[in-house]
Amino acid sequence: MTGIYLLFILILSIFVGFEIIRKVPATLHTPLMSGANAISGITLIGALSLAGGENQHIATWLGFCAVMLATVNVVGGYLVTDRMLAMFKKR
Repeated sequence: MTGIYLLFILILSIFVGFEIIRKVPATLHTPLMSGANAISGITLIGALSLAGGENQHIATWLGFCAVMLATVNVVGGYLVTDRMLAMFKKR
């Protein structure tokens, strides 16, 4: 029964997230990207603590995967933010 509740929360969060992001004006995308990168940085720190802890092997591997994915997210987000901000610079 708990799995059904978790699936319901997942589907609801996907729907709400999509509706919120869809209605963001274009002028706010750069600040929101920077905020999302900061949150991903916090996720990266949590993943590092999970991967480096003395846990079960599956937790260490999941932590390693979380570190890799969060790193890609943070670096990619900052690259996109830098590229968007470069559009506003005078040549």
